Amino acid sequence: MGGTDAGPICESEHDFSLWEKRVDALMILCSGKGFFTVDGLRRALEDMGEDAFENMSYYERWIAAINQNLVEKGAYSLEELGAKMAEVKARGETYGDASLGS
Repeated sequence: MGGTDAGPICESEHDFSLWEKRVDALMILCSGKGFFTVDGLRRALEDMGEDAFENMSYYERWIAAINQNLVEKGAYSLEELGAKMAEVKARGETYGDASLGS
């Protein structure tokens, strides 16, 4: 964080979860559609402050930055996001779980 030496990262030891893959795909799709730039994402990440870097995972910070940029761009409002989140939560804990058989 902020130039602090964190040591090497062994990428082969990390198996990305479905939601992490979706965050990555969302970032690529939305930036390709012009909803934000790398600079916009970086600004949102830096605005989160040190506490976010201590308590949130990498992809939690990314989805928060993506969301901030999409709200700022007018893709949706916080109220619309809250309503959609409540709708998805009502579907149950296992909704969208790719590990479950169909």
